[in-house]
Amino acid sequence: MSGAARSRRIWVRWWWPAAISRSRTFTALGKADADIGTVAAEITRAEEIGDPAVVKPVVAFHEAQRLGGWRVARALYFSRATVPTGLGPVYHHIGLYAYRRQALERFVKLAPGQLEKRERLEQLRALEAGMQIWVALVDTVPLGVDTPADLERARDMLAPISTSRPSS
Repeated sequence: MSGAARSRRIWVRWWWPAAISRSRTFTALGKADADIGTVAAEITRAEEIGDPAVVKPVVAFHEAQRLGGWRVARALYFSRATVPTGLGPVYHHIGLYAYRRQALERFVKLAPGQLEKRERLEQLRALEAGMQIWVALVDTVPLGVDTPADLERARDMLAPISTSRPSS
């Protein structure tokens, strides 16, 4: 499902993967100081950790920090590099956003910042401008097809389905 929704306070552009509840993206906007809400999942596939096609949000999810039962944290940074370093989880950003109307109106007027130009990540424009992005933690990353390797993985996953169908 794709489209746009509008309310008096929140604008959202979406493509809803079945693995992600719509409410989690909006949950991140439950923080009074949140300008933008988004979602991320812990990386479980080792090859994603160093993959520059996988955007990693730098967040610190604390057990006590919950909204509507979901774990949420403020994004400190986003990168294509493996961040943060050291022991602990690394997260996979899922490119789904919910904006407060005022934040979206402000964001579209901002020029790309230095960090956005370096990392090629538009969310850094918001962070450089002092906007707050809050991230809700989800259980899984939906299959995205952003690179030739992703396409091959999708084909491998779909191959058993296409070979099991009767021919006409």
